[in-house]
Amino acid sequence: MAAYIIRRLLLMIPTLLGIMIVTFAVVQFAPGGPVDRIIAELRGMDAGGMGRLGGTDTGDFAAQTSDEGGDGSSVYRGAQGLDPEFIAELERQFGFDKPWYERFGLMIWNYVTFDFGESYFQDREVVDLIVDKLPVSISLGLWMTLISYAISIPLGIRKAVRDGSKFDVWTSAVIIVAYAVPGFLFAIFLIVLFAGGSFWSIFPLGGLTSENWDQLSLGEKILDYFWHLTLPLIALSLSAFATTTLLTKNCFLEEIRKQYVMTARMKGLTERQVLYGHVFRNAMLIIIAGFPAAFIGAFFTGSLLIEWIFNLDGLGLLGFQAIMGRDYAVVFATLYIFSLMALVVNLISDLTYTWVDPRIDFESREVR
Repeated sequence: MAAYIIRRLLLMIPTLLGIMIVTFAVVQFAPGGPVDRIIAELRGMDAGGMGRLGGTDTGDFAAQTSDEGGDGSSVYRGAQGLDPEFIAELERQFGFDKPWYERFGLMIWNYVTFDFGESYFQDREVVDLIVDKLPVSISLGLWMTLISYAISIPLGIRKAVRDGSKFDVWTSAVIIVAYAVPGFLFAIFLIVLFAGGSFWSIFPLGGLTSENWDQLSLGEKILDYFWHLTLPLIALSLSAFATTTLLTKNCFLEEIRKQYVMTARMKGLTERQVLYGHVFRNAMLIIIAGFPAAFIGAFFTGSLLIEWIFNLDGLGLLGFQAIMGRDYAVVFATLYIFSLMALVVNLISDLTYTWVDPRIDFESREVR
């Protein structure tokens, strides 16, 4: 097993490098960029404020422009009339004065040491930005995954045991309807119904904690935390709950019909012993295989719309805003961290296979 783990860890290097190369190449051909955004703001084309750039106000940069010094030869759209020295200074600030291969090599070297640099437009270290957003993303991803699995697995087993019964039929109907409803639409429905809409005002409209969080006792903090998370978690768990339940049912149905189950029953084992002593281990393999995708999806991208609707400032929203704002320092850093975590979680998932079913041997790539 040690050799397999080492081999997987080594394979992470070219995989991660490939992801970064493809993304870096796409960004090179994408229209616009941080320099274009600064120019657009200076010309009054961008209504959104961008704070400070490298410790200098954009207003100070504007004072350095000269309508008479530009020769119109800049590669940046809208740069005509601006001092070429000012454009060169902007390129130096963002590191665009170096060739692309040098910029990419420097970025990868810094990322190996987990030095992600500073945000282009927020005047903060990228690591600090990510750490600030982690509580929201961890809360949504972790609790949503645990809740969906805690409900879906027992329900899926029950449906498999009572396959074709009235219980199976009506729960399947509820699950299919839940899966068909988009999570963001259900989130809006929950807000209207329970968060100060036209009906009840039971839950808060947004945020992870209340404003008086520091003044609350430990018990009150726990209650306040889950009070804020109730509606987002319900909206997030809707589709995941449906998918995992049906997957669990189908896996158990497939195993229940196999020969070894009939043999176990003929030996006099109870239905519970057959189900949880023999079927459970084999049926859960596919469920475990889907855990990394479910966790990573809920942890990051899956919660973007939910974060937006419930005013929760997490990593999904941070990445989206960085892409829209051409804050490439944040974009590449979050992509690197997300990809690295996904690769590690997939490795942990493979190791969990061997814990659930010791017959699996990744060294020989066969089941003994």
